[in-house]
Amino acid sequence: MLESPFVRYAVVKTGGKQYTVSAGQVVEVEKLDAPAGSEIELREVLMVSDEGVVKAGRPLVEGARVVARVLAQDRDRKIVVFKYKPKKRYRRTTGHRQSITRLAIKEIAL
Repeated sequence: MLESPFVRYAVVKTGGKQYTVSAGQVVEVEKLDAPAGSEIELREVLMVSDEGVVKAGRPLVEGARVVARVLAQDRDRKIVVFKYKPKKRYRRTTGHRQSITRLAIKEIAL
Protein backbone atom coordinates (compact mmCIF):
# COMPACT_ATOMS: atom_id res chain seq x y z
CA MET A 1 0.00 0.00 0.00
CA LEU A 2 1.36 3.39 -0.97
CA GLU A 3 1.50 6.10 1.63
CA SER A 4 0.12 9.52 0.92
CA PRO A 5 2.77 12.14 0.07
CA PHE A 6 0.89 14.62 2.24
CA VAL A 7 1.78 14.94 5.90
CA ARG A 8 -0.89 15.97 8.38
CA TYR A 9 0.19 19.11 10.19
CA ALA A 10 -1.41 21.81 12.29
CA VAL A 11 -0.70 25.36 13.39
CA VAL A 12 -1.24 25.74 17.13
CA LYS A 13 -1.07 28.76 19.37
CA THR A 14 0.48 28.54 22.82
CA GLY A 15 2.34 31.04 24.94
CA GLY A 16 1.47 33.89 22.56
CA LYS A 17 3.34 32.22 19.69
CA GLN A 18 2.30 30.02 16.78
CA TYR A 19 3.96 26.70 15.95
CA THR A 20 3.61 24.39 12.95
CA VAL A 21 3.57 20.83 14.30
CA SER A 22 3.16 17.31 12.94
CA ALA A 23 2.94 13.91 14.63
CA GLY A 24 6.27 12.62 15.96
CA GLN A 25 7.86 16.06 16.15
CA VAL A 26 9.54 17.49 19.27
CA VAL A 27 8.76 21.17 19.92
CA GLU A 28 10.04 23.63 22.52
CA VAL A 29 7.30 26.04 23.66
CA GLU A 30 6.88 28.63 26.38
CA LYS A 31 6.54 27.10 29.84
CA LEU A 32 3.30 25.17 30.40
CA ASP A 33 2.02 24.15 33.81
CA ALA A 34 2.25 20.35 33.44
CA PRO A 35 4.65 17.82 34.99
CA ALA A 36 7.12 15.89 32.84
CA GLY A 37 5.65 12.64 31.53
CA SER A 38 2.05 13.85 31.45
CA GLU A 39 -0.14 14.29 28.38
CA ILE A 40 -1.69 17.61 27.43
CA GLU A 41 -4.11 18.77 24.76
CA LEU A 42 -3.52 21.94 22.81
CA ARG A 43 -6.99 23.22 21.93
CA GLU A 44 -6.04 26.47 20.19
CA VAL A 45 -5.65 25.02 16.69
CA LEU A 46 -5.60 27.74 14.04
CA MET A 47 -5.18 25.55 10.94
CA VAL A 48 -5.06 21.87 10.00
CA SER A 49 -3.77 20.32 6.77
CA ASP A 50 -4.91 16.74 6.13
CA GLU A 51 -4.34 14.86 2.85
CA GLY A 52 -3.62 18.17 1.14
CA VAL A 53 -6.93 19.70 2.28
CA VAL A 54 -6.41 22.77 4.44
CA LYS A 55 -8.94 23.77 7.10
CA ALA A 56 -8.41 27.28 8.42
CA GLY A 57 -10.21 28.39 11.56
CA ARG A 58 -11.98 31.65 12.22
CA PRO A 59 -10.05 32.01 14.53
CA LEU A 60 -9.99 28.35 15.70
CA VAL A 61 -10.76 25.08 13.90
CA GLU A 62 -13.87 23.53 15.48
CA GLY A 63 -13.22 20.23 17.27
CA ALA A 64 -9.52 20.09 16.37
CA ARG A 65 -6.94 19.31 19.03
CA VAL A 66 -3.29 18.35 19.25
CA VAL A 67 -2.28 15.72 21.81
CA ALA A 68 1.28 16.00 23.13
CA ARG A 69 3.42 14.38 25.84
CA VAL A 70 5.54 16.61 28.08
CA LEU A 71 9.14 15.41 27.79
CA ALA A 72 10.80 17.94 30.10
CA GLN A 73 10.50 21.25 31.89
CA ASP A 74 13.76 22.98 30.98
CA ARG A 75 15.40 26.32 30.41
CA ASP A 76 16.49 27.76 27.09
CA ARG A 77 19.99 28.94 26.25
CA LYS A 78 21.20 32.13 27.90
CA ILE A 79 20.99 35.42 26.06
CA VAL A 80 23.29 38.28 27.02
CA VAL A 81 21.83 41.76 27.46
CA PHE A 82 24.46 44.50 27.27
CA LYS A 83 23.58 48.16 27.84
CA TYR A 84 25.94 51.08 27.57
CA LYS A 85 25.97 54.81 27.09
CA PRO A 86 28.79 56.12 24.96
CA LYS A 87 31.27 58.55 26.55
CA LYS A 88 29.67 58.17 30.02
CA ARG A 89 31.42 55.03 31.42
CA TYR A 90 28.07 53.31 31.85
CA ARG A 91 28.05 49.59 31.10
CA ARG A 92 25.71 46.87 32.37
CA THR A 93 25.77 43.21 31.41
CA THR A 94 22.93 40.91 32.42
CA GLY A 95 21.63 37.59 31.15
CA HIS A 96 18.30 35.83 30.79
CA ARG A 97 17.26 32.18 30.47
CA GLN A 98 13.65 31.58 29.46
CA SER A 99 11.76 28.63 30.95
CA ILE A 100 10.54 26.21 28.26
CA THR A 101 8.53 23.02 27.98
CA ARG A 102 9.68 20.32 25.57
CA LEU A 103 6.70 18.55 23.92
CA ALA A 104 6.52 15.40 21.78
CA ILE A 105 3.53 15.65 19.45
CA LYS A 106 1.57 12.38 19.49
CA GLU A 107 -1.40 13.04 17.24
CA ILE A 108 -3.48 15.67 15.51
CA ALA A 109 -7.19 14.93 15.94
CA LEU A 110 -9.98 16.55 13.95
